[in-house]
Amino acid sequence: MEENKNKRVIEVLNDLIKINNDRIAGYEKAGAEEREVEPDIRNVLYRMSTESRSFVNDLHAEILRLGGAPVSRATLSGKIYLFWLDMRAEFSGHDTYSVLTACEVAEAAIQKAYKKSLESWVDFPLRLRSLIENQRLALKRSHDLLKKYRENHPLPG
Repeated sequence: MEENKNKRVIEVLNDLIKINNDRIAGYEKAGAEEREVEPDIRNVLYRMSTESRSFVNDLHAEILRLGGAPVSRATLSGKIYLFWLDMRAEFSGHDTYSVLTACEVAEAAIQKAYKKSLESWVDFPLRLRSLIENQRLALKRSHDLLKKYRENHPLPG
């Protein structure tokens, strides 16, 4: 019974790792490739990718503590991760406003995925529920920061 419970917990934690790995890749790409993105925005994007690296490290440690194997790359499996894939934004524009808009949408989708994980059928130990909730709150702060930048940035053209 305990092994089965741990398996479900590990599955959700691995989904959150995959989501954060996507977040890291997206922000690093947006920060590195978008020449028109302002330096202060580029720094925010890199800071957010670093934040997700920290989240991944914490989630890895918890999976190992539960006796599981953390994912090392994104794979198309897991209920929460598939939900995230349906919700995430694509970076389509090259100007700062478009990048900020896409990031804001992606952050909202990530928050929904985290919320979905907390509302899932998994009975998390209190320390894990607290970890996931703290990460979700940090993601909300990131979303709010991106929204502030976008609202204070002029539309292109």
